[in-house]
Amino acid sequence: MDTASTSEPAEDLSVLTLDQLTAFAERPGRHRGELEGVREISALHAYRSEDGAGPAERRQWAKLSLRVNARLHGDGSWGQARMAQNDFMLRAWIIDHLGPDAQDPDWDPDVLAADTLAELALSPAEAGALGARWRALPAEQIGELRRLKNLTGHLDLIIGHLRPGRSRDELQEWLAVRPLLP
Repeated sequence: MDTASTSEPAEDLSVLTLDQLTAFAERPGRHRGELEGVREISALHAYRSEDGAGPAERRQWAKLSLRVNARLHGDGSWGQARMAQNDFMLRAWIIDHLGPDAQDPDWDPDVLAADTLAELALSPAEAGALGARWRALPAEQIGELRRLKNLTGHLDLIIGHLRPGRSRDELQEWLAVRPLLP
C-alpha cells in the first residue's frame, strides 16, 4: 500500500491566519519541525509590514512565535541559548521597530535587559579577557564565548531604549566586548 496516498497532506502553514496557526501549534503531538515552521512564519508576519497588519496584530504574531519558541528547545546549553537568542532578537526588533510597551514584559526594554543579563554566564570583563585569546582556548570555552556573542546580538537594537542605570551600563560593556568574541 502506498503510504503517501493515505497520509494527511502537508499543510501550507504560510497561508494560515493567526488564529488558524495558533490552533495548529496548540494541537497535541506536533513535532519539532512543525513547531519550528510555526515559529518562523509567525515571526515573519511580525517583521513584515507589507501585509497590512498594524502594530497590535504584528505583536500578536510575535507572541505566537515566542510561545512556540519556548516549547522547541531541550535543556542542553545550545538549545537553551538558541531559544533565548530567538526570543531576545524578536523582542528587541519589536521594541525597536514598533515601540516599547512598559505594560507588557515582552516589549519592555528594561525587562529584556534583565532577561539578557540573567542568561550571561560571564561578566563583560571575563568574556573580554577570554575573547582576546579565544584561538588558544579549548573548544568548549570557544563554544561558550560563541553562545555569549549570540545572546548579545540584539543589544544594538535596545540600548537606546533603556533607562540609564546599571543594566544599561553593563550591556554597553557587552557591546564593546562582542567584537572580541568568536
